[in-house]
Amino acid sequence: MQEHVPTYDEALALLKEFNKSESLLKHAFAVGGVMRYMAQKRGEDEGKWEIIGLVHDLDYEKFPELHCQKSREILEERGWPEEYIRAVVSHGWGICTDIEPKTDLEKTLYAIDELTGLITTTALVRPSKSVADLEPKSVIKKWKDKAFAAGVDRTIIEKGAAMLGVERRELISDTIMGMREISDKIGL
Repeated sequence: MQEHVPTYDEALALLKEFNKSESLLKHAFAVGGVMRYMAQKRGEDEGKWEIIGLVHDLDYEKFPELHCQKSREILEERGWPEEYIRAVVSHGWGICTDIEPKTDLEKTLYAIDELTGLITTTALVRPSKSVADLEPKSVIKKWKDKAFAAGVDRTIIEKGAAMLGVERRELISDTIMGMREISDKIGL
């Protein structure tokens, strides 16, 4: 099959074909939006980064036990570029895949995936229930409370920040900024 560079609309349709859960869709939009923001900040291809962020958990709802593996299969069947597929698969490094993030795109996806969950949870316990007024210090305060958002693996975020060579506070700040740009899509 010939390689096909997907459009945003094609990626969104594919995401919705395999995911019906509102929380998973909002997570996909959050990660896609943050990836777009990060690409813009680095002078990279915003559309590519956003599409990869959007479909990073493509297989999670239907095939949780085959997370990342099934995504590879689905994307290969549709002729997606290997660069996109590798990035999607590498976000599960050390959890469900042995594909280590190597490029800035892959490292960014790895670093911000779990972080968007922590930021979402932090925003939802605030009076505004919004990222509009959320500051990094609030996320850092919640970070220290291991019982808060206990499902968020903070070591992955720390590993991702180290791979990118950025401080945790900067990564949190950038992730909040990216989420602000798509707050209407994620209900925050």
